[in-house]
Amino acid sequence: MNWFKYAAPQRFYALAGRAVPVFSVLAVVLAVAGLVLGLLLAPTDAQQGDSYRIIYIHVPASWMSMIIYLAMALWAGVGLVFNARLAYMMALALAPTGALMALISLWTGALWGKPTWGTWWVWDARLTSELILLFLYIGYLSLHSAIDDVRRADRASAVLALVGVVNVPIIYFSVKWWNTLHQGASITFTKAPTIATPMLTGMLLMSLAFWMYCIAVVLARVRGHILQRESHAAWAQEALQ
Repeated sequence: MNWFKYAAPQRFYALAGRAVPVFSVLAVVLAVAGLVLGLLLAPTDAQQGDSYRIIYIHVPASWMSMIIYLAMALWAGVGLVFNARLAYMMALALAPTGALMALISLWTGALWGKPTWGTWWVWDARLTSELILLFLYIGYLSLHSAIDDVRRADRASAVLALVGVVNVPIIYFSVKWWNTLHQGASITFTKAPTIATPMLTGMLLMSLAFWMYCIAVVLARVRGHILQRESHAAWAQEALQ
């Protein structure tokens, strides 16, 4: 399959339209399975009790907040290098979902921190860098909306997205680089998981559910951007009818 043909907004619009229902259904199925396993079947943690179950939302949201930012910066970079309209639209479509994931990560982290640390918030390295990530998302969206010329807005916000990439490894490695309250990773590529299998399975299912949800939402949003920017084209006018 020649995937380069989908660089054309019209063709990508049709492809995304077929993909959105598939990813939406997968998101629902995986979320139901993950929540049932995580909230009902997984055992209670010996140290944290049932409060640990927030990981089934907190951990996937935290992962996705970083992954989406990397994807947004990648598309922004592609847009700058190749002056690709669709790449800029993809970056713009990713930003609101990334901001939502960062917000959920911070909110659930506060809910988890209260019973675990005895406080809603500490200026911990990971929490602070995650908060900066949320500000980067908001800054990207604000900068884009503040510039009337869409092409200039694309380029300016793309530069900001690329500059902000430096914050992602800081978030990930913060618990290794500094002595922080935030616990270390329970899942790594170099060591066996340190949590029980039912807990791990539930978290992985929820992570997949978040992936599917984010893909579905971003594809649906980029379809809207395509229609808005290509509204002068006959095919877009037909799609709007």
